Amino acid sequence: MAERTRALSEKTKLRKGLVEHPFGTIKRHWNQGFFLTRGPGKAGTEMSQTVLAYDIQRAVKIVGAPE
Repeated sequence: MAERTRALSEKTKLRKGLVEHPFGTIKRHWNQGFFLTRGPGKAGTEMSQTVLAYDIQRAVKIVGAPE
């Protein structure tokens, strides 16, 4: 894995910038470092709702909303 990462270092840097940022924002700024529910179904639902809220917030920031 380390060899593949070194070979594709530009793609790895791009992924870190695009993919890891939303998870870091959700985890640190929204205090979602752990799940409040237990079980894969419930935790998956919780994550889906959190990501949906993040996406809506980003869309409002990009597109804007009437005051």
